[in-house]
Amino acid sequence: MQVGKGKDKRIKIGEIEDKKIFCYKNQSSEKINTDKLKEVIEETIYKYARLEDENTNSGFVLINKRPSVSIYKETVREIVNIDETKKLLKSSKSYFKGYKNSRGIIGATASVAWSSKNDKTFELITYRQKEKWGSKRFVDDDSTMEMNKTCSLTFDNYDYENKHNRIVPSSPCPVLFGIRGENETELVKAKSMIKSEKIDAWIIFESNQGTDDHLQRKNIDKIKPYNSVIVKGKVSRKPLTLEGGHVIFSIKDSTGCIDCAAYEPTKKFRNIIRKLVVGDVVEVYGGIRKEPLTINIEKIKIISLKNLIEKVENPVCLKCGKHMKSKGKKQGFKCKICGSESNKPLLKEKKRLIQTGFYEVPVCARRHLSKPLKRIKKQS
Repeated sequence: MQVGKGKDKRIKIGEIEDKKIFCYKNQSSEKINTDKLKEVIEETIYKYARLEDENTNSGFVLINKRPSVSIYKETVREIVNIDETKKLLKSSKSYFKGYKNSRGIIGATASVAWSSKNDKTFELITYRQKEKWGSKRFVDDDSTMEMNKTCSLTFDNYDYENKHNRIVPSSPCPVLFGIRGENETELVKAKSMIKSEKIDAWIIFESNQGTDDHLQRKNIDKIKPYNSVIVKGKVSRKPLTLEGGHVIFSIKDSTGCIDCAAYEPTKKFRNIIRKLVVGDVVEVYGGIRKEPLTINIEKIKIISLKNLIEKVENPVCLKCGKHMKSKGKKQGFKCKICGSESNKPLLKEKKRLIQTGFYEVPVCARRHLSKPLKRIKKQS
């Protein structure tokens, strides 16, 4: 987030307590009171951050010059060391402050290093009235489904198959709902279509959601735990359904072999995976589980399907015109009348129940960074 006094053209991006919020095309050269800014940020963190929660490790960064975008890429794709981040910030004479284990500084640094030049989306976030924080939300499913059908540039709104309203968070946070999309104007229209409890405030953010920024192409031998990868390979072990409903198969490339998993929360997506056979060529997208080293599938591109041949019937004796009988497994066939033999049953190509192309996990199981097929098709 850039902070300062704006100038030139302004764009409305939200409302807080009925006060309009704008962003500006350019920034004034007027000097910022950084001491006052630090004070406001620290007061806000102490007031609203749940620092008593063991998983809350807030942090913020004030920096005059944007770090290299490589810092952002490393953070979303690899494991980043907190000491390395602090060293970077100190070398650039940035002001930063962390709370508890201070890991929030890592995300804060990555966010200011992010560039929207390659790809970006937007999210319009609405907030609840303070007295309702922590209570059950009211966001109407029917209006969400209607919005999803009407606003074509939004995505990941509703999972029809699993009856899951994706714009509503599952945590007891102050957010009422958030709509993701590719056009700010359409997001405002989308918000107006949602029937819900009273909205206290709303604002539009530029976002890396739905961009696949976390993914990097890798050979199997270069994969490390917690990476997010795209790996091309040939199915080397047929899909197996484990207890709990998880479906596991293996792929190999010229450098090695790795397991791939469609876990139970991916629901009917697993039926696609079950139809793969050894020899199919696929491209797997997903995050890496440490033990056992496994790709947690976010989506899959089936590049080519192996031709499957199945036996239609036993061969027919050319002399007698009768079907021969099997002599046993892999021992061929023999005519019981004249004794003629053959090793060639009548065969035909078996119809595959899947096609080449992309398949993705349902909306209810999708990671925020994962690019939906809706966006992939639009950009191709």
